[in-house]
Amino acid sequence: MTGTLHAAVVTALVVVGSFFLLIGTVGLLRLPNVYNRMHATSKAATLGASSILLAATVYFGPQGAGLTSLVGIVFLFFTAPTGAHVISRAARKMGVPFLEDVSWPGPTGDGAEGPADDRPNDD
Repeated sequence: MTGTLHAAVVTALVVVGSFFLLIGTVGLLRLPNVYNRMHATSKAATLGASSILLAATVYFGPQGAGLTSLVGIVFLFFTAPTGAHVISRAARKMGVPFLEDVSWPGPTGDGAEGPADDRPNDD
């Protein structure tokens, strides 16, 4: 009974992780600009990879390879949002346009006027 439950939990986590990775891939291929693509891939890849790493932790236990998987999850949760933020700011500074009526919510540092350009510069 415990072996079957253990296998079911591992299988469910791998399936959920694969689903989120598939959704992130579809978002990368189908969404119109760098900002939308970055959002889809960073969120979905974080959830997908974390689910698969959590499945490895459940399978191997909390020591050895399981501990390595837990460290990978922590690393992923710190680096993925930071990387997405850096990509977004770099795209904005390079002049990649937003869709239609979307505007950057603060000072851009590139001379572009925005609704919050009266705040101090954060660059």
